[in-house]
Amino acid sequence: MELYCWAAGWGLPSVDPDCLTVLTYARFTEAPLKLHKLSNPWRSPAGRLPALKTREEGVLSKTHEIITHLRKQKYNADYDLSARQGADTLAFMCLLEEKLLPALIHTFWVDAENYVVHTRKWYAEATPFPLNFFLPNRMHKQRLEQLQLLCGDDCLEDEERLEKLYHEARECLTLLSQRLGAQKFFFGDSPASLDAFVFSHLAPLLKAKLPNGKLQQHLKSLENLCNYCTSILSLYFPWDSGDPPATAPRPPAPEGSDSEEDPHKWRNQILSVLVALGAMISYAMLSGIVSIPWTEPSLPGRWPISLEEEEEKE
Repeated sequence: MELYCWAAGWGLPSVDPDCLTVLTYARFTEAPLKLHKLSNPWRSPAGRLPALKTREEGVLSKTHEIITHLRKQKYNADYDLSARQGADTLAFMCLLEEKLLPALIHTFWVDAENYVVHTRKWYAEATPFPLNFFLPNRMHKQRLEQLQLLCGDDCLEDEERLEKLYHEARECLTLLSQRLGAQKFFFGDSPASLDAFVFSHLAPLLKAKLPNGKLQQHLKSLENLCNYCTSILSLYFPWDSGDPPATAPRPPAPEGSDSEEDPHKWRNQILSVLVALGAMISYAMLSGIVSIPWTEPSLPGRWPISLEEEEEKE
């Protein structure tokens, strides 16, 4: 199996919560995966991240589908859980999605200061040209639509609803802290799928350098959750919990073959050239550098009209 996910950043093995969930679950279960860390979603066989390439079911690109497939392959982090613990897992996952996720989307993608200074800056620097011109804005629009779907179309315009959104997120973090207590993981000494989901939601908030960190400050005040994230990073990602070295050499690809890390190399190169060419032509035409004269075609056998006739026509 081959897993394609967003590249490392912010001191994490992947900056995307969905990618981080799948990657963490795979580490918990020791699933054998060939990992591709990308900064260009088009290089994924699904055109999006995360994506799992399998022999049995083709390419899977949704988090729950990937985890379900891993369970079918007998890499199940919840194998030893009781029925009550399984019910608790579903309840806490719903709590994360309903109470914490909307505030996280707003913190990273909607809050103007955080988006411009931190989130958009990272994706624009990590994404190759020319995707870095429009991909962060496209992702911003998708997250905005997701937030409106979760909270309603007018949630961003109502200050009271926005404050309630953050209040519920702080309550969710406090509840998670109380449930974890002094345990190593939520169900004892062994990690489960709930730990993968909680970690993927908390770790980006803990590690990101946000200029507006009102929700982040509340998380940092909960010492056991901070130690929980740090422990998972040190235990399961001891060598790749951060940005890769900028000068790390890439191994040369064999002659006559494309690198496995870039399954759509030629498509990406052609698209990049076309987008760049279109942008340059548009800029030249809009700025007046290039203009296309237009003349009215004359019909065959027709005499040129005089000046007076042309004025009457106009």
